[in-house]
Amino acid sequence: MAEVKLHGVWSSPFSCRVIWALKLKGVEYEYIEEDLHNKSELLLKYNPIYKKIPVLVHDGKPIAESLVILEYIEETWPENPLLPRDPYDRAMARFWIQYGATKCADAIGALHVAIEEEKEKAAREMMEVLKILEDQALGDNKFFGGDNINLVDISYGPCAYWLPALEEAVGVKVLEPSTLPKLHAWGKNFIEVPVIKDNIPDYDKLLGRS
Repeated sequence: MAEVKLHGVWSSPFSCRVIWALKLKGVEYEYIEEDLHNKSELLLKYNPIYKKIPVLVHDGKPIAESLVILEYIEETWPENPLLPRDPYDRAMARFWIQYGATKCADAIGALHVAIEEEKEKAAREMMEVLKILEDQALGDNKFFGGDNINLVDISYGPCAYWLPALEEAVGVKVLEPSTLPKLHAWGKNFIEVPVIKDNIPDYDKLLGRS
């Protein structure tokens, strides 16, 4: 079996995305913790363009960027599929993954850097983005994948666990049962999935770094 290694950072939702997918696929791997203030020579070698984590190294070949890595894992280890088999459903799953990578990522980034007088506006804009996700992607399903999590759920993992920590650090509320009830319930269900629950950072420790 080809050797699999993952370079990541314990607090990174992007590293956790990859860990969750590997665990769900039953892929054995070696985890290498990186220090982003003192990046290893291997990390710089494997990701010379962005110089960021996560990086998956499979049989000596590096793959960077968490969403690219998730697709690679799905294609390389097709057992326990994390994308629908139907071509249209697969395309829709990828559409919503891309929505998260653009609209949601931008909104979370704006909330993270907002100064005091901008926080409420950033929170409203974040809520608008998530409302579209709740209404048009999740609907009445338990998970984006239906009864079980799939790559869409994994890609939105940061909203389930890291966003509440950011809200607490910034002092605003977005993902609430009164405003986004279905998405809030999804987040609670998601972090109770055993493979997710067993592979997320300690919340208090995470909050100290938000």
